[in-house]
Amino acid sequence: MTHTYTVLGMTCSSCEAKVKSALLTIENVTNVTVSKDTETATITMDKHIALPNLQHVLDSKYQISAINHSEIGEHTKSWFETYKPILLIFFYILLVTTLVQTQNTKFDFMQAMRHFMSGFFLIFSFFKLLNIKGFAESYVMYDVLAKKIPAWAYLYVFIELGLGIAFLINFNPILTNSLTVLVMSISIIGVLQSVLNKQKIQCACLGAVFNLPMSTVTIIEDALMIAMSGIMLCILI
Repeated sequence: MTHTYTVLGMTCSSCEAKVKSALLTIENVTNVTVSKDTETATITMDKHIALPNLQHVLDSKYQISAINHSEIGEHTKSWFETYKPILLIFFYILLVTTLVQTQNTKFDFMQAMRHFMSGFFLIFSFFKLLNIKGFAESYVMYDVLAKKIPAWAYLYVFIELGLGIAFLINFNPILTNSLTVLVMSISIIGVLQSVLNKQKIQCACLGAVFNLPMSTVTIIEDALMIAMSGIMLCILI
């Protein structure tokens, strides 16, 4: 995508060069054309870059602002493009879970949660297994247990697969849900630390297949599994 911005504060060709070189240092920026005469900078980028990020690399004497596009609209569009894989996965799992319930005489809340969680763990473990080494290398960067015991990153994939099967066949519900709460609670600690520390690292939730950034979406994903298992445990006990 290409956007044109107003850049105030440029007075000479040296200013043009400084603004251009600064903007080119930003990740995902592929080309920059700057003109002091029109006070503009035309930036080509692989994905939308927020205005504050552009301003951050510029000297304080230069002020950049959007001209022909809405920053809010572009940010929203960029967010959906980034997280489209995980949003589609959740949509399909929810759709299948709902369709299964239409075959029952009444909505079975417990069964619906089991099927949803089964789909979640089976699909997410599938993507991790496509490149288990790539997943492990990403996971050890932020998971608190995998940092100390790297083998945990590999074991985690098969635990997810096992949990998916266990929820599907309704194997020992108390044990399955207890293990889910424990495993996902350990996982969410590293995610929370990374997001709070604003670390720009790849989320390994879908393995190495998709380049998803660590964000609040990952927290919601783990928290949802903990909450659903907790609810089922409360009902079962």
